[in-house]
Parts: sequence; structure tokens; C-alpha cells
Amino acid sequence: MQCGLPHAPVFTKGSLDLTAHVSVRTRDMRPAFRMFWLASLSMILILAQSVFASAQGNAPRSFADLAERISPAVVNITTETTVAGRTGPQGIVPEGSPFEDFFREFQDRNGEGDRPRRSSALGSGFVISEDGFVVTNNHVIEGADEILIEFFSGQELPATVVGTDPNTDIALLKVEAPEALPFVSFGDSDTARVGDWVMAMGNPLGQGFSVSAGIVSARNRALSGTYDDYIQTDAAINRGNSGGPLFNMDGDVIGVNTAILSPTGGSIGIGFSMASNVVTRVVDQLKEFGETRRGWLGVRIQDVTEDVAEAMGLASTNGALVTDVPEGPAMEAGMKSGDVIVKFDGRDVIDTRGLVRQVGNTAVGKAVRVVVNRDGATETLMVTLGRREEAESAEAQTSGPEDAPEAPATADILGLTLALPTEELAQEFNFDADTQGLVVTSVDETSEAFEKGLRPGDVITEAGRASVAEIAELEAQISAARDAGRKSILLLVRRAGDPRFVALSLEDE
Repeated sequence: MQCGLPHAPVFTKGSLDLTAHVSVRTRDMRPAFRMFWLASLSMILILAQSVFASAQGNAPRSFADLAERISPAVVNITTETTVAGRTGPQGIVPEGSPFEDFFREFQDRNGEGDRPRRSSALGSGFVISEDGFVVTNNHVIEGADEILIEFFSGQELPATVVGTDPNTDIALLKVEAPEALPFVSFGDSDTARVGDWVMAMGNPLGQGFSVSAGIVSARNRALSGTYDDYIQTDAAINRGNSGGPLFNMDGDVIGVNTAILSPTGGSIGIGFSMASNVVTRVVDQLKEFGETRRGWLGVRIQDVTEDVAEAMGLASTNGALVTDVPEGPAMEAGMKSGDVIVKFDGRDVIDTRGLVRQVGNTAVGKAVRVVVNRDGATETLMVTLGRREEAESAEAQTSGPEDAPEAPATADILGLTLALPTEELAQEFNFDADTQGLVVTSVDETSEAFEKGLRPGDVITEAGRASVAEIAELEAQISAARDAGRKSILLLVRRAGDPRFVALSLEDE
């Protein structure tokens, strides 16, 4: 009598077909072998069920336990602000209109006039320590005269502002409670992956404590701020949710709900939470100093585009191109315009956004190694960082040499009509009369220069990494670039004093 072994179970991709093809008669097996075979088949079926359950995803059956555990640390925030009374019928009739007096009398009769008014606003926040520190958005409490914190238990306490950071829209508040408060901890936002479950809590539209759930839709989003690092989520976030926490499934805060993208004003599934790894640095500084203290390198930079990389002979577009070095830490360390910063404090620099965040997150006064690419070779500079907040209001601007050529000259080059600076051009285009360089007086709208944003009034101060003060000097740099086999030439262009590099093609010249 023949005894055939069973075929292995068939797992069909996508459907997990667990059909087992068995072509034996168990009564023909020896008892011991039959027991072994049945046990093996059972193990196969258990393993298959486990694989099937895993394939269904890790969606929680309920968020109730998590919500119950962390809700006591989430707060509603109400602010009161005194708004100056109207001094006239602004927004009703044009100033100077014959109806202005009539509407002013109407306002006075109805008690409006110049009387100050009280305005209320709602938001959310969360407690981060048992002694009463509360995190929220700066825009929730900005300009407020009174701030009232309502806890999940119904208790209400007044709050004071410890410090704010408009750059990240974060504010730190403090309440004095008679007993230890329930609080939540920050998690590592860098570990959050697209597709992870998250839960948002807050006070949407003034409706009180509310929970919404979704997933991480995207990472590292930037809206408009210098230090933006937003987590995008489809968890419902509405007005009033601002300042509330975004939790991972461990109950750790990985974001502070800040903004939504919506044509209607309501949630359409595109919400943004400032990443916790940004928030924690800000909160630590606000708690210690009452203000932020970010590192300052002292350079102006721009991204390295493909054409700029080609013009400079760079192997990649990684790095940050230095366009200007005003007086400050970088200048003292010997950094120059045209350097490409490729490493900062031991970390690779990918682009300008990354460098700004790296510098800002570094302690003021720290000496760091900055590796730059200069003329095809790398150099390491030691830079002692200053403080950005102090430098922003007093950052020095570089100025050109005092003497400008007296006799004007013009030329049409690379789609640009260029002229030497004169007092008339300085008045027309609003630049300093002692500026040295070549003034763009017109731009061919069909040219590459126009496509790349050059406009009348721009001043070209460098070409091919060399200063240009004469038409002949620009022409010489163009010829040198062609002789070196370059397909484009790099120009340093200033507009209203702000510099940027532009690479223009030489192929059609």
C-alpha cells in the first residue's frame, strides 16, 4: 500500500488561499506518523492564521483606552483681549465721505463710539509637567490680557505666559495648581512613519474636549516659516484645535496641531502639526530663558541648483551656496561668498533649509567645524556661533567700493542690457549711487535671463566668481568660461541689496 505525503499548503498572493491539498488516507498511516502529520498540519494552519491577521494591518479595535488615559492632560484655553474702540466708521464709508459724520453719530448713540471692547478666543493645549507648564500655539494667546485654562475635570485656572516663539508658533504657559497635575510626555517625532496611526485632541469650534483619529499622511512639510517641520495628518483638525497635541499610539506627543489646509475653513483631511523634536527644543529654551536662543552663522545662502552646480564644477547639488558674508561669525572665520557649505558640525548639509535648522538648533557660543567647497577643494573652518535673535535686527550689509566710473557705457549681453552705475540709474532703480557692478537696464523677455527672474534694476557684481565693475570684465569672464568648456556662467546679482546667484547658459552666445 502506498503512502503519499501531503502537499504543502498553497498561499495565493493577495488572497491568502489556505487550501491544503491532501492526497493521503490517514488510516493507512502508522499511528505515530499519523499523530505527527496531524500536529504538523495544525501548526501550519495556526501559522497561516497569524500571517492572515498580520496582513489585515495593526489598526486598533478602539482608541478608548488611550483617550481615557491621556485626556486629563489636555486643556481648553480661553483668552480675553481688550480691543480699542472705533474712532470712526471705518469699513462702513470712505474716510472724508459726507456720510462720515452721520455714521459716527449713529455709533455714539448706540454706545459704540470710542469705548474699548472685549474679545474672546478659544484654543487648546496640553500639560507637560506636574507643576503646571502648558504648551500651546503662540497665535492662540498672542495679545491676550487674560488666559484661562480649563481642565478635563472642569477645574479652571488662570495662566501666565512664560515665553513665546513666533517662528515656530509655540507658546509656553504656567498655571499654579494646589496639587500635582496629570501631564503627558513628548515622543520622538523622527520615528513617526507615514501610515502610522495618530490621535488629535482639543477644543474644536469651542465644542469642548474632542478626539479625532487618522494617520501620518506626510513628514517634514514646510509652510512658510524658517524652522518649519510639520507632520501632515488626516486626523480632523478644526478651529479651536490649535495648540492641542497629536499623539502616537503610545500616548506620547509627537506634534502640536497648528494649521489646516482648507478652502472652506473646516477640516478636509489636511492638517499640520509642528514636530515634537522642534517643539521640545523651543520649550526647553523658553523654560530656561523665557525666550529662544538660536545659533547664528552669519551668512546668506541659497540652494545649489543643477545649472549652478554645473557652472561651478560641482559633482552634486548638495550643500548651501553662500551668497553674502556680512560682518559676523562666518566672516571672522574666513568664509567667503561663493563657498558651498557641505558639512556643519559633523553633519552633511543637503540644502539651505536643512542648514538653517542645523544652525538654529546649535547652542549659541559653540565652536563648530564647517566644511566648505571653495574653488573645487574642501576647507574646514572653525566658526563660533553668535545668537540669531540679536543679529536679526542689526545684521550688517556689505557695500561696494566708494568710487564708481564716471563715464557710462552700455552693452547687450546674455539677453541683458547692461550699464555702469550713474546717479540717474541709482535714483531710477533705488540703489546706492556708489554701488559697483553692472546695472541691468532692460531684459529680453524671450531670454533665459528673464525666465530666471532677472529684471531692470538688478546689479551684477560678480561673474565666474570674480568681481565685475566694467563691461569688459564681464566679457572676459564669459570668454574664460567658454575656454574652460563651461556651458554656463555664474552671476552674483543684487536686488535692493539682497544677493543671489544665477547661472546663465553660454551655448547661444
